[in-house]
Amino acid sequence: MSKVLVLNASYEPLNICTWRRAVVLLMKGKAEPIEDNGRYIYSDTPLPTVIRLRSYVKIPYKEISLSRRNILHRDNYTCQYCGDKRHDLTIDHIIPRSRGGLDAWDNVVAACLKCNVKKGDRTPKEAGMPLGTTPRRPLSHVLFEISKHSYSGEYNWKKYVIGA
Repeated sequence: MSKVLVLNASYEPLNICTWRRAVVLLMKGKAEPIEDNGRYIYSDTPLPTVIRLRSYVKIPYKEISLSRRNILHRDNYTCQYCGDKRHDLTIDHIIPRSRGGLDAWDNVVAACLKCNVKKGDRTPKEAGMPLGTTPRRPLSHVLFEISKHSYSGEYNWKKYVIGA
């Protein structure tokens, strides 16, 4: 149904939870409401969209796995050569694996099949196909996961999630 952005006591994004979990945290006094969507659970309880924990929670570092889904999300489902936005993209190695290119965040991009075949076993410079953006590793697993929900347009969390 509805998702709720959970902020740490320092207002940094921490997690996304269900509206039921958010209401439990509010009723137990562990969190406070920051924003709601104008709908009500009860006559005096608005449905929250953003809550903030009252006590600080330390976030452990977690590595983001290099997967096709994560690469496509990072590149916003857009071909990095021609700019077409679609969901049937392939993964292209900037420096081809046949030339020693690695499976790494800064060496793989989303590409449509047409551009991937056109580029072939060459670098973008050799093929005359410049990249739309420079690929990089996502900064934080928390921000990366939250940005997946932010792109849908259903939630207006951009002011809380820097880099989404």
